[in-house]
Amino acid sequence: MRVGFVGTGRMGLPMVRRLVGGGHQVRALVRNDQSRGDVTEAGAEAVTDISEIAFDADIVTVCVFTDDQVRDICLQGPLIASMRPGSALVLHTTGSPVTAELISERARAFGVQVADAPVSGGPHNIAAGDLTLFVGGDTETVDRIRPALQSYAEPILHVGAIGTGQRVKLVNNALFAAQIGLLREGVRLGAELGVDESTLLSALPHASSNSRALAGVSARGSVAAFSDAVGEFVSKDVSVVRAVALELGGQLGVIDEVIGDQLGSVKP
Repeated sequence: MRVGFVGTGRMGLPMVRRLVGGGHQVRALVRNDQSRGDVTEAGAEAVTDISEIAFDADIVTVCVFTDDQVRDICLQGPLIASMRPGSALVLHTTGSPVTAELISERARAFGVQVADAPVSGGPHNIAAGDLTLFVGGDTETVDRIRPALQSYAEPILHVGAIGTGQRVKLVNNALFAAQIGLLREGVRLGAELGVDESTLLSALPHASSNSRALAGVSARGSVAAFSDAVGEFVSKDVSVVRAVALELGGQLGVIDEVIGDQLGSVKP
């Protein structure tokens, strides 16, 4: 497939590598000499005009950092108008489901289909081809984009209509942040009971309290070290969770209490 790609950063660049390795033709937007070199080394074509990545692409993928960036690219910029009718736009950035719905509405006028496909996992998952995707969109669109997404993602979970991928991801992020908060409290409790953190982290991953958050903390050696490593991303995600829950009339309830201010450097 011919794939246009916007956002060749920490997550996007390994996706480009996997797409090229899967036999897809990739044209990626670059902003400087460093990103041009990275994209070219990955085997993709580097271009500087966002319209160039779209005009003959079967799929255009947007993998930038914030929801505001997605809105600028897809609602204010020329990207969608440059895409050919019958192509599909994939949104990997975690953000508001309302953003995905607005983009889908705009794209419909140009004959472009849209899927929101926020990710769960990191660059190591992309490299291994086992990134998790929560995909919102109609069945036809999801089936169309699946061959490209399979280059770096498994499972690809079709969870409902446009925007539903974001809703599922936001619940996931809330729970993940809350688990980090709970682990911090567990370490505190352990210390009060005379058990040090390293002992807990060597034992708990083998028990019923295990989770992906605990596995990450254990691998880093402490809650603080893990929080420092993922702080920028979890902080952004927690901010999005709180804002979108308010926007949609949802209540985080006890989840928000657990997240609280217990994440240290991960505080939003």
